Amino acid sequence: MGLTCAERLAELGLVLPPPPAPAAAYQPWDTLGDTVYTAGQLPIVDGALLRTGRLGDPLTTAEGAELAATAALNLLAVGAAAIGDLERLRVVKLTVFVASTPDFTEQHLVANGASELLAAVLGGHGVHARSAVGVSALPLGSPVEVEAVLTRH
Repeated sequence: MGLTCAERLAELGLVLPPPPAPAAAYQPWDTLGDTVYTAGQLPIVDGALLRTGRLGDPLTTAEGAELAATAALNLLAVGAAAIGDLERLRVVKLTVFVASTPDFTEQHLVANGASELLAAVLGGHGVHARSAVGVSALPLGSPVEVEAVLTRH
């Protein structure tokens, strides 16, 4: 049998954090049957946003991908809380919002940070459909925000 999600996280040197608290009047997720719709997750660690700014100025694509991976780790925490078991989680659709300058066109590469983290932790259940969207600004000045449609498998 293959590695568990917890073992994959450990191999990556990561620990699943507690789900981040909402920053406004909303809930971290909602469900309809076995489908979970998450609120957008930011690259927050220990209650603090890791970086602010936009991709293209001052942030690089590589920095954005790292921040997207951190947001995806928070997404996994929300999904595990919603479903009750990280091992049962499947990502169906991922949307990655990237705060970027008008001439920045590598949103898809920033989004890869989230996609690659989800696949590394969940294996085939982390492979998903995806949209990467460039926007002028995100809440709290975050460079990235990640949301998903999840299901139990």
